[in-house]
Amino acid sequence: MLPVPARFYDGTSAARRDLRVMLSEDGRALTLLGGAGGGHEDWPLARLRALPGQRVSGQIVLTLHQPENTRDAMPLSPKRLVIRDAEMIAALKARCPRLMRRERRPRATARLVKRVGLAVAAVAVMLFVILPRMADTLAGLLPVEREIAFGRAVVGQIEMALGAADMGALDCEAPEGRAALERMTARLSEGADLAYELEVKVLDHEMVNAFAAPGGHVVLMRGLLDEASGPDAVAAVLAHEIGHVEARDATRLALRAAGSAGLLSMVMGDVTGGAAAVFLGEQVLQASYTREAEAAADLFALDLLDNAGVSSRGMAEFFDQIAAMESPVRDALPGYLASHPVSTERAERAERFAQSQGETTPILTDAEWRALRAICE
Repeated sequence: MLPVPARFYDGTSAARRDLRVMLSEDGRALTLLGGAGGGHEDWPLARLRALPGQRVSGQIVLTLHQPENTRDAMPLSPKRLVIRDAEMIAALKARCPRLMRRERRPRATARLVKRVGLAVAAVAVMLFVILPRMADTLAGLLPVEREIAFGRAVVGQIEMALGAADMGALDCEAPEGRAALERMTARLSEGADLAYELEVKVLDHEMVNAFAAPGGHVVLMRGLLDEASGPDAVAAVLAHEIGHVEARDATRLALRAAGSAGLLSMVMGDVTGGAAAVFLGEQVLQASYTREAEAAADLFALDLLDNAGVSSRGMAEFFDQIAAMESPVRDALPGYLASHPVSTERAERAERFAQSQGETTPILTDAEWRALRAICE
């Protein structure tokens, strides 16, 4: 085959040199004619590589594989050779089985795995170490007025997570039921030096759950009212969630969830807007506090019940009822059990406390309890 035109770039400058190339006599190399000083240079066919991503119709860009290159550099020569002769291109493709091979740096896969591992570790440290500590600090600095507004927004986002089209769409507002709920709340909070004016509501959802939101917001689910053994059990759950509110556990959790949503949006690029709102709502809805926070909320609830003259036996009955539903598959459990560490020990503690209490009366009358259970009708 006769020599054909080609363009050569040395890789160290922008200068272009026109020369001619041909297959060597033994057919094992591509000979470059007209190189520096008018000499020639042989490029072994076994080391020829076509550069990916630089293909133009009717031409091929070649370089040389350099297996002796350092491990931190690409194993390809910086030299470039551009050939546009169709017959020569076809001949090279036929004679060079590795022409289209993609060369990678030695141990590139191991380095990639290492870097991905470091990135995952960094995200994990942010999610599980730095963000919780930042949330604790911000919760203490957040003004109560801002916290109340924040909590209202969180409740709205939770309703979105539950499938509501608009804020307030799931609110249960039967007048007699609302009156019973307000009576329960007032009796629990009477004489208690609470930092917040409580806003308690019931959402029309079958989930057996209750949760606290920042700024004095507490939400009970219809499913909890349906499954509770009586009003004292509901009062115990309400008092427990008030304990989380007073300790600002809900605020810390919401701030942590908001920070997690922001971090995930940077990492994943699609946890923003409505998706972030739903993420935040779901995190608060499935609130999982530390055992220390749960124990503190239990003690707070027992004090509230005692001061209100309400037996803590309702709390014991509720924990017994929920604990009986425990199973190895916690995903199938009611919301309260899935998000709170229920155990017979908590029920036993509430029962022991009830035995030490003085005279108590139910928190609601039978008529009020019936009205509360019908609040969503």
